[in-house]
Amino acid sequence: MEVIKPLKKSIYDKAKELGILKIILNFSGGSDEGYLNIDFDIDTGFSFNDKTAQFEKEVEDWAWSVYQYSGAGDGSDYGDDITYDLENNTASCSEWYTERTEGDTSEIELKTDDQPSNDEDEE
Repeated sequence: MEVIKPLKKSIYDKAKELGILKIILNFSGGSDEGYLNIDFDIDTGFSFNDKTAQFEKEVEDWAWSVYQYSGAGDGSDYGDDITYDLENNTASCSEWYTERTEGDTSEIELKTDDQPSNDEDEE
């Protein structure tokens, strides 16, 4: 991920008003499409309702417009988690990716269609 984008002032103000302590943008991709999951760390006075659902949509629209995350890649999962910490007035980004790791292998006798399997022998 390039530079962490500044949080829109109106989003910051609404989040504080709603009792949201952190806004976490979890971007992921790897093939042809980018995805975004939004999480909130919340204060004890927070309640999910129509107003907070509308706010989540506002955050999502803003995030897509400023980050324009394509998700393009070679099929391996990857992503960026961006956290806006409203309590400590900090922002951070953590990149992640998956890579292929070889595990145990096993070997069996090769069979063709004309060889019955063990299941067919039992019939």
